[in-house]
Amino acid sequence: MKSSKHKSKSKIQARKGCFAATESATCLEFQEEVDADSQRKSTGRQQFPDDDVMAATTPNKAVQCMAGSRLGQWPCLVVCILILLKAEGASIPITIVETAVSSGAVCLDGSPPGYHFEKGSGSGIDNWLVHMEGGGWCESVESCVSRRDTFRGSSSKMEKTMGFSGILGSKQAANPDFYNWNRIKVRYCDGSSFTGDVEAVDPETKLYFRGERVWQAVIDELLAKGMKNARNAILSGCSAGGLAAILHCDRFQSLLPATARVKCVSDAGYFIHGTDISGGSRIESFFGQVVKTHGSAKNLPASCTSKMNPELCFFPQYVAQTMRTPLFIINSAYDSWQIKNILAPTAVDSKKEWKDCKLDLKKCSASQLQTVQDYRTQFLKAVNTGLSSSTRGLWIDSCYAHCQSGSVSTWLNDKSPEVGDTKMGKAVGDWFYDRSAVEKIDCPYPCNPTCVSVDSES
Repeated sequence: MKSSKHKSKSKIQARKGCFAATESATCLEFQEEVDADSQRKSTGRQQFPDDDVMAATTPNKAVQCMAGSRLGQWPCLVVCILILLKAEGASIPITIVETAVSSGAVCLDGSPPGYHFEKGSGSGIDNWLVHMEGGGWCESVESCVSRRDTFRGSSSKMEKTMGFSGILGSKQAANPDFYNWNRIKVRYCDGSSFTGDVEAVDPETKLYFRGERVWQAVIDELLAKGMKNARNAILSGCSAGGLAAILHCDRFQSLLPATARVKCVSDAGYFIHGTDISGGSRIESFFGQVVKTHGSAKNLPASCTSKMNPELCFFPQYVAQTMRTPLFIINSAYDSWQIKNILAPTAVDSKKEWKDCKLDLKKCSASQLQTVQDYRTQFLKAVNTGLSSSTRGLWIDSCYAHCQSGSVSTWLNDKSPEVGDTKMGKAVGDWFYDRSAVEKIDCPYPCNPTCVSVDSES
């Protein structure tokens, strides 16, 4: 028993780095930004230049718990077990696409890509939901090298099983429209929102920029497993995966039967071409570096790149204008990642005047809160100019959150957030099945008492 405990604890601690956001809570909920800076140095993690958003998987929440004092370990262990039991589905094993290696469709370190797949049943046997994991980007050789030897750059470092919940959940009561579909989570190991494709591999860094090939290899395998006969299908994702859902949406639709109902859902992936507190746009230069490093330009939607510079086609507001496939946006108008990294990145906040405000909007000064409200205005304008189609769906809340569709607490349960008396899970289902048009936009912060604290990249 002692040996088993030790082995289990070591396994959890090995993943302690909070390397990239995945499941439910942020490291920033537990530690100050200075600790986050120290964490980044120790893990080599890169998600954005100052990378304020650092989140943990559900097991990593257990790490934070287990890392406490020995005296509090047993009560804490009980809490951790309860957290782990919250996952709706059984542990879904990872499927490694070994055949992808021959076509060069590999992670940053050259390992084959992977995904988790729970087969559909009953009325959902021919329905498919492909959800792409998030986890930021690496914009330079240096940052990609730091990412390469982690679960964000290598399938050999990924957990072997994963529980599904939220939009991927398997309980009818908690996910009535999609619970019995074929549900897939595609693991993210390229750092380019699945857009990169550079043939050459530097023998010194041994980095493979092959995100687009990874996406295609996984989709090809799913098509062969039955998705080619889909009656209904959704391409979804969160954060960097939500951006990928937008960038790949039309292509996904083109690969499926013409008779299929195909739509896309982006959760916290509508990153806007916003202005920061200095009056500039660091996010534009950052996305430009991502596109250049990964050779992404040729894989971005041609309907966008034919009209503007490729780096601008990493912004959904420009891509969505010419999309053919219906798109649903789940996002907070006060997206915590965007506030921390687009509006007030540390690089333009040298005096750290925004440090407390970014961690908790309740700590913003009056002038800072007005700037945050102005960002909401920027966000809503970007949504309306980018998505004018009558087929669009919107569920935009005023919660300070990032990625909300992957959690049972926010997707569709008794205490899930509501916008216009409608919970997220119901809104997406109504829109997908054309039961009603859905355009839910929340009132300005802090008006919504149903908000739940979520900040992840699952």
